[in-house]
Amino acid sequence: MTICHVITRCIVGGAQENTLATVLGLARRGHAVTLITGPSRGREGCLLDLLSPEERGLFTVIQEPHLVRVPHPWHDGMAYMRLRRHFLASRYDVIHSHSSKAGVLVRLAARAARRQGTAVVHTIHGLAFDALQPWYKNALYRVLERACARHTDQLISVCDAMTRQALAAGVGCAGQFCTIYSGMELERFHRAGEWREEVRAHCGWREDEIVLVHIGRLAPLKGADDFLTAVRAAREQSPRVRALVIGDGPQRAALERRAARELPAGTVWWAGLVAPREIPRWLGAADVLVHASVREGLARAVVQALAAGVPVVTYDAGGVREVAVHDVNSRVCALGDTTALVREVCEVVGNDALRARLAAGARATNLDRFSATCMVERITECYARVLTLIC
Repeated sequence: MTICHVITRCIVGGAQENTLATVLGLARRGHAVTLITGPSRGREGCLLDLLSPEERGLFTVIQEPHLVRVPHPWHDGMAYMRLRRHFLASRYDVIHSHSSKAGVLVRLAARAARRQGTAVVHTIHGLAFDALQPWYKNALYRVLERACARHTDQLISVCDAMTRQALAAGVGCAGQFCTIYSGMELERFHRAGEWREEVRAHCGWREDEIVLVHIGRLAPLKGADDFLTAVRAAREQSPRVRALVIGDGPQRAALERRAARELPAGTVWWAGLVAPREIPRWLGAADVLVHASVREGLARAVVQALAAGVPVVTYDAGGVREVAVHDVNSRVCALGDTTALVREVCEVVGNDALRARLAAGARATNLDRFSATCMVERITECYARVLTLIC
């Protein structure tokens, strides 16, 4: 098959890692794959820069300068026209968009190509409308998603929760949806414990210290502020508590200043931007993932921590309950309930037996559906099924 994937930017992030793993997996199976992406500037880094020469040679990359993340009439209009021309000229078998902004532009631009027999697929990594947005933005996003669903042959959700949320908002119909969980290299996470001693020594931590970890962009809604609140409370309870922050973003300087004011020196280790392949190594040093993001599809960090045998304290965001089982491998709190999050973190930190039981539950969690191989196989089957139906 000839396949085109489109995403607004290729920063180090969950939707982008999912997309790139799909592109590489499809290319390794012999398909001709093109990736169209906009500018990937900023402190979050660019995933394409982390590829090996062999990986870069497997697929074609087109940088579209007008494909920007923030709505912009001029850039959006130019991106629409250029994508439309490209889709008509290239005659792909499948055009596959990712995330809300690219999903709208791509599906509108692909309408003419779809009439010529190209299948149009869209992955919902997270929905732009939710209780955190003003009503007028939610209304606009719902209208756009409903309209674009009419020009889509298959809607893929990264968790069942996204399908339920979309259908409740009148987006698409049940027959258009399937769930394909975001895939990753699970084997490296299963081996995370091999790096525990090395990373702890690097950070100056003893084995008896309890390390809480945050993984994610240091940006609004991603939970780093609530993470520091939980670290401060846990540190007041036990001087053994340390914190590891993996990620970068626009809030980093403010978060570092806050940590310096509120926590003893040396409590927090700022790992900064970490290549996805290096996440297992850092997770090996951790005892608990505190995932306080309030906007997610299904957070890859939660899956990664469980694969590494690290229990999770998390908000009930998106599809987290599809993998995090309360009091078995995790503690799950109501979305945005910082008081509950702090209470659960303090309980897990203060009870060695509980922490060990949750860690055992994490190691026992079946995560096969989150393997990159499983994801690519299911996406390939999805393409074949859709192409059969439209031919």
